[in-house]
Amino acid sequence: MTSDLKSDARSLGEFIDSAPSPYHAVEAAVRMLTEAGFSQLGEAETWSGGGKRYVVRGGSLVAWSEQPGCSAERGFRVVGAHTDSPNLRIKPRPDTGRAGYKQLGVEIYGGVLLNSWLDRDLGLSGRVQLRNGSAPGGLEERLFCIGRPILRVPQLAIHLHRDINEKGLKLNPQRHMAPIWGLADGSEKGFTDWLGSELGVPARDIASWDAMCHDTMPCALSGVDEEFLSAPRLDNLCSSYTGLRALIDGPSDSSEQQFTPVVCLFDHEEVGSSSRGGAGGPILRDVLERIVLLRGGSREDYHRAITASLCASADMAHATHPNYVEKHEPDHILKMNAGPVIKINTNLRYASESETEALFQLACEAAGVPFQKWVNRTDLACGSTIGPITAANLGMKVVDVGCAQLAMHSVREFCGSQDPGYMIQALRAFFA
Repeated sequence: MTSDLKSDARSLGEFIDSAPSPYHAVEAAVRMLTEAGFSQLGEAETWSGGGKRYVVRGGSLVAWSEQPGCSAERGFRVVGAHTDSPNLRIKPRPDTGRAGYKQLGVEIYGGVLLNSWLDRDLGLSGRVQLRNGSAPGGLEERLFCIGRPILRVPQLAIHLHRDINEKGLKLNPQRHMAPIWGLADGSEKGFTDWLGSELGVPARDIASWDAMCHDTMPCALSGVDEEFLSAPRLDNLCSSYTGLRALIDGPSDSSEQQFTPVVCLFDHEEVGSSSRGGAGGPILRDVLERIVLLRGGSREDYHRAITASLCASADMAHATHPNYVEKHEPDHILKMNAGPVIKINTNLRYASESETEALFQLACEAAGVPFQKWVNRTDLACGSTIGPITAANLGMKVVDVGCAQLAMHSVREFCGSQDPGYMIQALRAFFA
């Protein structure tokens, strides 16, 4: 492995460690963009000028780079990814418990591998809405991250579940996933009081929250030769980071490029994308149309620009699991550290078409990086991505791509440590 590829993997790990929630992922993205000379546009503002800009909508972000003088109908090259990952989220009335323990009620967000959250040291992160009469609307939003181990979902001892290895572990999300966070001491102090003390505000000022559990163990290179990156939330912060790096590391003068490069980090992909910041919502369409208007273009020019555009839906791919090879298409083995994966599904669970498949293949070849092609076993159901949603929502050509990984949707995932660097190079060529 080259030192540059190892450096890319370490930098990705640092990004993931700083982003335990979608809101922190956007905050980390904003830091990267600001350091690279990008500036924010408010959605309620009148937009003017070009340059390096970004827009934030909750846990979603759109960033682009465009110099003045572009033709109104100039096409876009979009990298779409998502900031959310499956996890356990705190209910509005969280205080619960039995048998002398203080516990928190949680709701399952997305397709969680529940067993992977057992016996883990968990922290809490997210955002709160604080009552503040001097703030617009009377509310102030604040992010928070408690990175120390405060929660745990302990597994039942084998002595009380002796047939678990023969019959398997069956978890009920309501009964078995409430984390322990203390011993009941008879006091009335609950979650809201504790969160207020962590934030340094009176509990009565907390109106609501989006709070979620996360694994407190930091990312690490692993394997005998550091061939792997072990990390939470690779799906899909790996794609978010590589897309941002490709945008930031691209030509400083976008007039050198044929297309305007755009990165869109959606929220809520893991629960269907039907939100104002999801791929099923209008955020990307809104921003692209306003960019065309900034060029002096019309609605007609917007439609021409969309026709000339291409989106790479960047999400993770299933590496072939050595212990479950029968779950994979035998003639499409996916390997780690073998380059970006082009994902194909005849039933359009992925949006790749022969043309878009070939265009991304050409980008990999131009970047000098290896690539792979993947299809699902014909007798197994296939997952999906923001790709088909984006294609249907905008009428834009789309290709689905990603880095190969194992343990997808586990609290702790696993990918090749060379692949993030390969993807950065491929996406940089894709933007060109």
